[in-house]
Amino acid sequence: MGEQGPNKPIQSSVNCPTCDRVVAWSTESPYRPFCSERCKLIDLGEWVEERRSIPRGGSEPDPSFFSDDE
Repeated sequence: MGEQGPNKPIQSSVNCPTCDRVVAWSTESPYRPFCSERCKLIDLGEWVEERRSIPRGGSEPDPSFFSDDE
């Protein structure tokens, strides 16, 4: 189980991140990974309203990373 060969697809379907419906990963699913435009827009709205975010790391970035000094 879980073996990947040269002729085996990695994954042929995914679950819609909004409603958890199974979505075929193909060109026949134009909104993939979402099942519909509605679910895509719901997800977008959650990002815009800041109900979703990418978690920050526990520390601030190193200031020397941004300096021009070499």
